[in-house]
Formats: sequence, structure tokens, C-alpha cells
Amino acid sequence: MKDIIKSIEDAQLKPEVTPFRVGDTVRVSAKVIEGTRERIQVFEGTVIKRQNGGAKETFTVRKFSNGIGVEKTWPLHSPIVTKIEVTRRGKVRRAKLFYLRDRVGKRAKVKELVK
Repeated sequence: MKDIIKSIEDAQLKPEVTPFRVGDTVRVSAKVIEGTRERIQVFEGTVIKRQNGGAKETFTVRKFSNGIGVEKTWPLHSPIVTKIEVTRRGKVRRAKLFYLRDRVGKRAKVKELVK
């Protein structure tokens, strides 16, 4: 039974996913359907968590919009997410960055990873 479920989930995975980690600043291009029209909407922010694995993997991106913190969670292998671009690599030492929710301004930034 587990083999059948595993094979179905593997068929749903995207062939190539952009490698990104928690702390990175990403631009997520998502397909938005309004009635009969389709458009691409871009959401840019910091990845604060990435959870699960396989076909059920999700990631959460946080940004500030008009002084208010906004978070969105997307399934990584969803057809709604058309493209993920990494704009900045972040240097963090945690797997989940929930502490950013309490911070505002410069304190809410993540240091850039310099290689």
C-alpha cells in the first residue's frame, strides 16, 4: 500500500525546483485565476520556514506591505507556483525564523551570506 502512495506522490513532483533555504529572500511567481482570466503575481520576501518533504512540502514567505507583516504559505510542487527566484542568500542558524514576527525595521532583516 505504501508503495502505491509513494509512486503517486512521486509522479506529482516537479522535475526541477530552485534550491533555496530558510533565510533567503525569494521572488515567488504565482498563478492567480480571477474568473476567466489568468495572471502571474509576484510575492517577494524572506523564507521563514520550510516543512515536510516530498509532494507535501510547503514553504512560508514573509514580507512587509505598508507597514504590516504579511505571510503566505505555498506548496512547493504546486502548479500554482510557476517560478521561484532567489534574490539574496541569508545567513541564519535556525530552521524556523518565527522570531522575525516580533521585529520591525532593521531588526527584522537577515544578514546576507557572502561566499
